[in-house]
Amino acid sequence: MGKKVVDITAELVKPILEQLDLELYDVEFKKEGKDWFLRVFIDSETGVDLEDCGKVSERLSEKLDETDPIEQAYFLEVSSPGAERPLKREKDLLRSIGKNVHVTLYEPIDGEKALEGELTEFDGETLTIEIKIKTRKKTVTIPYAKVASARLAVVF
Repeated sequence: MGKKVVDITAELVKPILEQLDLELYDVEFKKEGKDWFLRVFIDSETGVDLEDCGKVSERLSEKLDETDPIEQAYFLEVSSPGAERPLKREKDLLRSIGKNVHVTLYEPIDGEKALEGELTEFDGETLTIEIKIKTRKKTVTIPYAKVASARLAVVF
């Protein structure tokens, strides 16, 4: 059922986002405890603010009420993907060149299954990350097929 709800929601929200010059980042429909949550993550080249989220939430809520695709009660949440957003698509990685990322691997490279550093290059086949080891920098090239997950990493 979750997949169907996600697909229907994505179709309903896309025209709304186009009108507002925003894009769909992800949709989740999950049960947490006894409650269901429909989460819609939106983004744009310049980021999103609370006003954007409010507009999308209001318009999407109307569309969901009209079509009524979800049988059970749920909470609708519209937000940005966040500062440490997951990088799920190639487009996300390309947009993140020059930023700090955290990459988890299916199998170790140089004895490490998790790497964090600046994403300096992505060509669709490999990621190049510059990691810091104490006071020196090391460039690591990772085959994209070995990446289990990637996300932006906030550096303090």
